[in-house]
This record gives sequence, C-alpha cells and structure tokens, in this order.
Amino acid sequence: MAEEHNPNPQAAHTYDAAPEQSAASTRKVLVVVVVVLLILCVFAAIGILRRMHADSALADRTNALAAPFVTVAPAKPGAPVETFVLPGNVTAYTDSPIYARTEGYLRHWYFDIGAHVKKGELLAVIDTPELDKQVAQAEADLATAQANANNARIQAQRYSGLVKSDAVSQQDTDTFVNQAAATESAVKSSQANLQRLRELQSFERVYAPFDGVVTARAVDTGQLISSGSGQAAGTELFHLQALQTLRVYTNVPQLHSQTLRRGMKIDLTFPEHPGKTYEGTLERTADAIDPTSRTLLVEIDVSNRSGELMPGALAQVHFKTPPVGPTFIVPATALIFRREGMQVSTVVNGDVAHLLPVMIGEDDGATVQIISGLNSSDQVILDPPDSLIEGEKVTVVKTGNRASEGGK
Repeated sequence: MAEEHNPNPQAAHTYDAAPEQSAASTRKVLVVVVVVLLILCVFAAIGILRRMHADSALADRTNALAAPFVTVAPAKPGAPVETFVLPGNVTAYTDSPIYARTEGYLRHWYFDIGAHVKKGELLAVIDTPELDKQVAQAEADLATAQANANNARIQAQRYSGLVKSDAVSQQDTDTFVNQAAATESAVKSSQANLQRLRELQSFERVYAPFDGVVTARAVDTGQLISSGSGQAAGTELFHLQALQTLRVYTNVPQLHSQTLRRGMKIDLTFPEHPGKTYEGTLERTADAIDPTSRTLLVEIDVSNRSGELMPGALAQVHFKTPPVGPTFIVPATALIFRREGMQVSTVVNGDVAHLLPVMIGEDDGATVQIISGLNSSDQVILDPPDSLIEGEKVTVVKTGNRASEGGK
C-alpha cells in the first residue's frame, strides 16, 4: 500500500500556529485593560486626594475667618492713684411735699415757686364748709351728752342717799349709778370726737413745716382739695425744700471704702461754676457695700448759704486717697460691661481670649485708669467684639500703637 504524502506541508504548519496567535492577542488585550484600569485608579486617587486637601484647606480657612480680628497693645502704666473723681447727686437737706389734711376748696394761696418761706408761715387757706357743720354737730352732741350725764349724776347721788334709809331698793340705786358712769363715758366720747374735728378744722390753714424754698405749686384758687398723699386721692399742694445745706450722694468703689472717715473734707466742683471749688464734709456712709455695684454710698454735706447751688444738679466729687499700687491706662473702648461686672479682654498663648475683672479709677471719656486687675505683661484687646467669650480663638492684628492710643 502506497504511503500517503502531504502535498502542502506549509499549510499544515500555518494551521498549527493559529491558536498560539489567538492566545497572544488575548493576553495583550488583558494587559491593556489592566493598564487602563490602573491609570483610571491613579487618576481617581489623585482626584480624591485633591478634594480631601481642598476640603481640609477650606475648613482651615473657614476656622481662620471665624476667629474675630482683634488689635492688641500693652497697657500703658499710669501714675499711682492719689486722687479720683466721682459723679455726685445733689439733693436738698430736707425735701417735703405738702399735702392737705382736710378736704374742701382752696380759698387762697400766698407763695409761688421760688419763694423763700420761714417755718410757720401761712402757705394757703382751705374752705371746709362740710367740716364746719360737723364741728357744730359735734358741739351739740357734746352738750346733749353733758346734760344727760349731769341728770344721771344727780339721780345717782339722790338714790345713793335714799338707799341708806331703805327708802329705795339697792337694785334701783345700782341702776342709776351705772347709768351715771355710762353717760360720763358718752361725754368723753363726744369730747374726743369734737377734738378730732377741731384738729381737722385747724388744717384749713396750711403752714410751712421748716425754713425753705417753694419749688412747686400744684393747686390754684377754687380748686377742690382732697386729703391724703401718695397713692391716695390727695393732691400735692406745694413742694418745699431746705437749701441752706445740700446733701451730695455718691458711690465710692470698694477698693477705696476703707480710706473714708467721717468728718473729712472733700472738694466739690460743678460744671455751671467753672474754676470754683466748694468744700464739703463727709457726714455719713451706708456702712455696707452694695453687692450689685460693689460700691459704698456716702453723703457729703456742703453749705449753700449763698444760694449758688441747686438741688438736682450733678457734682464732681474729688477724693484724696493713699496710693493703691500700679495703675494702667487703657482706652474706654477696651472695657466690657456684663452682669459679671466690668472686664477687660487680653490675649494669651498668641490667639486665645482671656477676660479679666478690673476696677477703674479716673475716667476722662476717652481713656480709663485701671487700678486693679491688670499686669504689665498683659496684651489688652483694644476694641473687643460684643460676642467675645472666655477661651475664644482670635486673630491678632499687629499694631505699634500703645493701648492709650488705641481708642483715638
């Protein structure tokens, strides 16, 4: 049998190589896909990292912008406190509203505002026709009571004599004796009622209770007058003030309360009398610190014989005191007024707000003197925001100005 012979050996060789080429192409495609996926993953990772970085930068920027910008400067040392000035309220030594004690119509008034009157001078007269009739009735009632009492006394005396001879009974005698005692009590009651009405009648004439000046007149002739005062129906007739000596009240900070002594001389100035100083005497203090303001209420009396000063005015009270230690000058805008008391804000650790309670001395409107609460190393915030709280982060703005110049 003849051996088979392949007429085309090259074709057979080509047929055997086809599967190998297909596998190589598949591997190439897989490699390309993997490379593309890796590239996509790299780009995705880069995008995520960039976004995370942007979010972090945005958060940092937001936090930085949220911190308030503040200007700080060291407090300027001030001179030791030897004197300090406080505002004082001037009042009359005696201040009295004059009310009617009886009711009627105003017949006449004799003094108007600004009039100087002496104690006991007649200020006004009130017509009281109803009260006059009541007095007449009370007088008649008293006369009747006295007549009844006289008759009862005679009967009691008569029966007391007859009972000794058994001409009348003891029971009738006791009855007349008790009746005499009762009518005597009725007489005393009528006398008291008449005295009360006569005293009310005496109030028809209104007199000055002390030497002073009429500062108000609230009624006129013919006006209906009601008795009473305050929340009652009464109407104030006059207002009288004693002005020979005036009282000046002021509140002294707790720090200086122990330096005050009764009888010490204190200078007073008034804006309406520039360049002139009046000498007052510290007469009394409240002897207690006000827990709200931490101050001591004091009274200073000043002579006003010349009549130059007026009650209701504002005085500047000049106190002299021993030096209390180092003081510092800060702008008035640096002060924080809250329910915790007066405070000043400082910066610690470079960017943290710290609130310090302080006590002030002199205040000229632009700057204030801090006599307690600050140290020379404190960095004072010159104009703190109203919302600033303890421990809050702040952004410090550099400045070369001193604290005393910060408010300018």
